[in-house]
Amino acid sequence: MDGKKCHIAMFPWFALGHLTPYIHLANMLAKKGHKVSFLVPKHTQSKLKPFNLHQNLISFIPVTVPHVDGLPLRAETTSDVPSSLHPLIMTAMDETEKDVECILQHLMVDVVFFDLAHWIPGVCRRIRAKSVNYCVITPVTVGYVFSPARQIHWEKGISESELMRPPIGFPLPSIKFHAHEVREFTERSNMKFGGNMAFLERGYIGLIEADALAFNASRELEGPFSDYLQSQFNKPVFLSGPMVNDPPNSTLSENLSNWLDSFDTNSVIYCAFGSECALTKDQIQELLLGFELSKMPFLAVLKSPTNVKSVNDAIPEGLLERVEGRGLVCGEWVQQNLILKHKSIGCFVTHCGWASLSEALVNECQLVLLPNGGDQIIHARIMSEVYKVGIEVHKGEEDGVFTSNDVFDAVKKVMDENCEVGKLVKQNHVKIRAFLLNNDVKCSYIDSFSQEIQHFVDS
Repeated sequence: MDGKKCHIAMFPWFALGHLTPYIHLANMLAKKGHKVSFLVPKHTQSKLKPFNLHQNLISFIPVTVPHVDGLPLRAETTSDVPSSLHPLIMTAMDETEKDVECILQHLMVDVVFFDLAHWIPGVCRRIRAKSVNYCVITPVTVGYVFSPARQIHWEKGISESELMRPPIGFPLPSIKFHAHEVREFTERSNMKFGGNMAFLERGYIGLIEADALAFNASRELEGPFSDYLQSQFNKPVFLSGPMVNDPPNSTLSENLSNWLDSFDTNSVIYCAFGSECALTKDQIQELLLGFELSKMPFLAVLKSPTNVKSVNDAIPEGLLERVEGRGLVCGEWVQQNLILKHKSIGCFVTHCGWASLSEALVNECQLVLLPNGGDQIIHARIMSEVYKVGIEVHKGEEDGVFTSNDVFDAVKKVMDENCEVGKLVKQNHVKIRAFLLNNDVKCSYIDSFSQEIQHFVDS
């Protein structure tokens, strides 16, 4: 705690999958004595409050999110609206620029951590602060998609043929997209995302304009990709260490806790797809039927499909009666961090969001990978083909369709002690978990990251 400390502001994208990693980063920096002002939509603050472990140093600064035509009243984050309205949440976030600049100037911060608000570096230059693009996606993904070596006119988007091949010099040329994935990825990435700007263009500007880049990553696992980014963007790249988050100051709800307590150790499938990902009705039905085939107890936390009133309306007819007592389908937000720690959870079926993978790898549950799109595809390939700590659900090459049998096969392989693939996955998970939970490694990264940010601010 000796020496000068920074005043750090944080302004992540208004999505829980971004806000949560940022509050974990805030805890890490506050632990080293830095003051953190966390800018957050005012009605969303209550969801982050349990994760604030240093209330003397971390302050939530409420931001009023202006209403944008087309959004429901009081909508603030992506979890408040269907995915089709996420671009309007970005429009609303962009409209906070003047208010955010006034807040940051009044706070007299030294550095601002941000991600999708590509205008933050300009604000920082005006108030004489530094900017750090702290990416909640991996160095692998950023390097593969955004490398300047691609020489793309980002305002025009990226083509399917361009995305199918890695950029020049990329350290892992074996990563591949399937035909249906590259179509979906380019369609989503090239869409207008807030105002008249493509999603990829917004991301690229934020990377180019920032004074530095940072990731929740380690040299042991992501070193070559960090070096690649540093050479490509010609700016500092800071790694905050292994992806380990502190648990929240809360306990699992009594109903869920009692339900999970009723099952044997490592016997329950937990399935969740984050705050943004909504499957179609057909996908939900195949998923749940696959869990039924497994004969295992399961807890599925799923968003309502588009044009369906609630997730309950997407459940296959008669399924809840057939799995009574061992199957639970929930459409509400749950305490995932605490669920994954529960002794009964044996298998985690995930959309491969980085925050979810981070939480899973430090627990003992086995991973079944079902990426929905975007960076989740690359995450799934890294986990299944590079680290070999999970099994991906098979999908049709052209149409991306998966069946209940595909889900069942992946769960069976990862949970079967006699299956060679499942055995290898479990062994690799044990090794990576031990590394991620190594307190000496974690402390070393926290010390290094804190010092690097301080030196960066002073330079």
